[in-house]
Amino acid sequence: MSEPMRMCVGCREHAPKKQLIRVVRTPQGDLILDARGKASGRGAYICRKPECLQKAQKSRALERVLNISIPPEAYIALSDSLKEVL
Repeated sequence: MSEPMRMCVGCREHAPKKQLIRVVRTPQGDLILDARGKASGRGAYICRKPECLQKAQKSRALERVLNISIPPEAYIALSDSLKEVL
């Protein structure tokens, strides 16, 4: 059985789901990194490279996919969380 593929919202490349990190808008409206991939809420996938998060911020791809407005300080928090996961 093949592993599910997902697309990075930053670089738009397809990769196996386990190689990407899920960014989730929780039902309460919070924005979190979901390293396990099991958190409830609307999700988008991003590569483990900081450049992909920067591309997603510049193109507002995360905002479109998650259907929310993301302030700059939330991107800083996501970037810090991404560094911890790596």
